[in-house]
Amino acid sequence: MPFPTRRALVACAAALALLPAASALADTAWPDKPVRFVVPYTPGGATDAVTRLIAQRITEDTKWNFVVDNRAGGNGNIGIDVVAKSRPDGYTIGMGQTANLAINPTLFPKMPYDALKDVTAVSIVASQPVVLVVRADSPYKTLAEVVAAAKAKPGELKQALAGTGTLGHMAGEVLAKHAGFKVLNVPYKGAAPALTDLLGGQTDYMFATPQGALGMVKAGKLRALAVTSAKRLPVMPDVPTVAETYKGFEAVDWKAIVAPAGTPPEIVKKLNAAVDKALAKPATISQLLAEGSTPVGGSVEKAAQYIKSEHAKWGAAVREAGVQPE
Repeated sequence: MPFPTRRALVACAAALALLPAASALADTAWPDKPVRFVVPYTPGGATDAVTRLIAQRITEDTKWNFVVDNRAGGNGNIGIDVVAKSRPDGYTIGMGQTANLAINPTLFPKMPYDALKDVTAVSIVASQPVVLVVRADSPYKTLAEVVAAAKAKPGELKQALAGTGTLGHMAGEVLAKHAGFKVLNVPYKGAAPALTDLLGGQTDYMFATPQGALGMVKAGKLRALAVTSAKRLPVMPDVPTVAETYKGFEAVDWKAIVAPAGTPPEIVKKLNAAVDKALAKPATISQLLAEGSTPVGGSVEKAAQYIKSEHAKWGAAVREAGVQPE
């Protein structure tokens, strides 16, 4: 076999020298068109609001364009399935959360996607607890009083649910396990009817979102007894955490940006950096804190590990409680 000529070697070296530059060029070229941002819930809800906030802040920094695509249904499964089955080119991402990435995979006997294999974690955007509330004229003024009553009247105290398998439902199941009582669940099709019946005295307590409960607490219609985050909420500084009574207790609804599995790592990291920058903005922080959320952020690796750990945690909780989908 003849040795290559000097001219051939020079040409080969020149071509190799261009490879990093070409890779960098491909990286900087993304995105050269709008990125679809899938929200697995209806417009106007909490997940939709956070998605639009983050998209807006990233656009302010980068001039990237996002098109929010609401794909509600299946307790959040439909939207994440859209992401999982999209082309992994960086032009489709989605806002997942505790339900469709950690609870549903065990709750539903058949899932359209594998939450740990079919999507790639980009960033944990924010986390939000639920709030244990009772009506304002309830005889229960503390978490301890609710627990004592539940133990004294096994299976009689009624917990209102915004839906089966929601974080509020699972938080109630985990509390019952920690405290050693049986919970009687009353499921509704949404938070609004559940809160209405709680106010009307048809149920005894509920784990509600801060957005759903805060206005009624301020109006003197509901009494907040505890929050399920590890630390107290700035918007409810006088409300203790469940963890202050039951050490280690935490139940939060986190929101995580995910992309289809196989999305180029350089694009995932570029998105992650843009999200971190958006979350560091004072306006973003204040808006999230005002609604009862806590900004998170961090590396791609941190996001992936967190989703994996939450998947295991809530999977175990669903199995232990024997929860069945509606």
